[in-house]
Amino acid sequence: MKKTMIILAVFLLAFCLSSSKSVTAVKEEKKQKVSPGIEVLLKEEKKLLKGKKVGLITNPTGIDSHLTSVVDLLHDDPEIQLTTLFGPEHGVRGDAQAGASVDFYEDEKTGLPVYSLYGKTKKPTSEMLKDVEVLVFDIQDVGTRYYTYIYTMAYAMEAAKENDIPFIVLDRPNPQGGEAVEGPVLEQEFSSFVGMYPIPLKHGMTVGELATLFNKEFKIGANLQVIKMKGWKRDMDYDATGLPFVLPSPNMPTVSTAFVYPATGLIEGTNISEGRGTTKPFELIGAPYINGDVLAGKLNALRLPGVQFRGASFTPMFSKHAGQLSHGVEIYVTDRKKFKAVPTGLHLIKTIHDLYPDDFEFLQANNFNLLIGNGWVKGKIDEGSSVNEIMNEYQDDLDAFKKVRKNYLLYR
Repeated sequence: MKKTMIILAVFLLAFCLSSSKSVTAVKEEKKQKVSPGIEVLLKEEKKLLKGKKVGLITNPTGIDSHLTSVVDLLHDDPEIQLTTLFGPEHGVRGDAQAGASVDFYEDEKTGLPVYSLYGKTKKPTSEMLKDVEVLVFDIQDVGTRYYTYIYTMAYAMEAAKENDIPFIVLDRPNPQGGEAVEGPVLEQEFSSFVGMYPIPLKHGMTVGELATLFNKEFKIGANLQVIKMKGWKRDMDYDATGLPFVLPSPNMPTVSTAFVYPATGLIEGTNISEGRGTTKPFELIGAPYINGDVLAGKLNALRLPGVQFRGASFTPMFSKHAGQLSHGVEIYVTDRKKFKAVPTGLHLIKTIHDLYPDDFEFLQANNFNLLIGNGWVKGKIDEGSSVNEIMNEYQDDLDAFKKVRKNYLLYR
C-alpha cells in the first residue's frame, strides 16, 4: 500500500511539473515577439524628430505594445513637438463609418488640429503643412490592394516631396504575413483610391516596404525613411507577433477578417452583402435570393485549400440588404498557410453568378472593375470562363511583379 502511495505521489508531482511547464510555455508564446516602428523610433531614432515640428498621420491602430496611442506618445514627450494630426478614412480616432467624410476639427484630448485626408482632400495641402517640418506615418494596414490607407500614405509622400519635408514611415506587420502574393496586378487605367498603382490584390508587403516601392517604382521621390520593426519575419501572421490587434476600421474587427478580405472584399462590387451590418463583416456573405446550404455544398465540393464554408442566414443592420433576411455562407479559414484568398474570392463570385444568373448583378456604384483592377475579369465570369483560366490570364503580370517586389523587401 505504501509503495502504491509513493508511486502515486511521484506521478502527481511529475504531472504538476509538466503542467507548470506547459503554462509557462503558453505564457512565453504569448509574449511580445515584435517591436513596431514607433517603439524603435522612440528608443533608437528619436533624433529624427528632435527640434522639428512634427505632423502625424495615424488612427487608432497607431499604438505601442502597451496600447498607448502614438498621438499620446509623441504629444507627451518633452523632446518632441507634435503640431498637427492627419486622419485617413474613418478618422484619427476611428469613429467614422466607411465612406464618411471627416471635416477639420481639434482633437479633444490634445487640442491639436486634425485634418482629414479622406473625402475632398486626399493629399495634404501646403496650408495644412505650414506648421510641419517632418511628416510621420503610423497606421496598421491589412495587406490588400483596395484598402485605402496605403494610398493616404502615397498622397502624403507626394505632398512631402512637393513641400520639401522628410517623410518617416513607422513600420507595422502585414496581418496576413509577408509571403503570399496573389491576384491580378492592377492595370493603370483602373487606378483609383481603392487601387492607385500596379500591384497585385494581395501584395505580401508591409507599409514600409510598400512606401519604398511606391517611392522609387512610381517616382514619388520623397525624402523617405522607414523605421523597421524588430523581430518580424515574413512567415509571421499578426497572431504570431505577440502585439495587440486594434481594428483598423469599423468593419475589420479581427485578424481573421483581414485574411478573408482579399477574397470577400470583391463582393462589394456585386449585389451580394459582404456582411457589413453584421458582427462578422467579410466572413458572412449572402443575399435574400441565395440558398445558403446549396451554395456551401457547391463551394465545399471544390475542395479549395485551407477553407471551408457553412450555410448561414443573417439580417444586416445597415448597408446592402439592410433589414432583410439574407442567406449565404460563413467562411472559415482552416489553414492560413494553405488558404488562397484571391482564387477563393473568384470561385465564390463565379459560383453565385452561375447558380443565380437572373438575380446576381455586378454593381456600377461599387465598381467591381476598380476592385479587381481591370476590365476583363468581369467579362470572363460573364462568358463562363473557369477560375483557372482567369488565373492563367494574370499569372505573367503577377510573376513580373514578384521579381520587382524582391528589391523592396526589408525583412526575411
